[in-house]
Amino acid sequence: MTTSTRHLTVHIDRPASAVYAFASDPAHLPMWAAGLGSAVEQSDGRWYVETAGGRVGVDFAPANQFGVLDHDVTLPSGEIVYNPMRVVADGAGGSGGCEVVFSLRRQPEMTDDDFDRDATLVSADLDQLKAVLEKSA
Repeated sequence: MTTSTRHLTVHIDRPASAVYAFASDPAHLPMWAAGLGSAVEQSDGRWYVETAGGRVGVDFAPANQFGVLDHDVTLPSGEIVYNPMRVVADGAGGSGGCEVVFSLRRQPEMTDDDFDRDATLVSADLDQLKAVLEKSA
């Protein structure tokens, strides 16, 4: 079965390294990822987010120099949803702005409306990430 994917992006006028450092810290999720959940906590070395559907686990890719922010979200049912995400520098050296790309993958049971709703939530989260980071500049 083929999965539909939408690549949602936002340009942030901050160095890629600063965007990556901020976005890769799960403690910052409530500041920019309201579409995921409202509160975050670390327990026994694992990060959890409170969502409308219950408590979910969030596991980011290990720290890396490539801007990879892929993360798994473990739903209350135990199902794991893989979320590809990248911070891509504009130009050489990454000292200028950057693009954040979230690849929203349609889950098998999703209706068109569900997929559109998720895309709207992720886009709002990316816009909030931009607002938070550009304000702190």
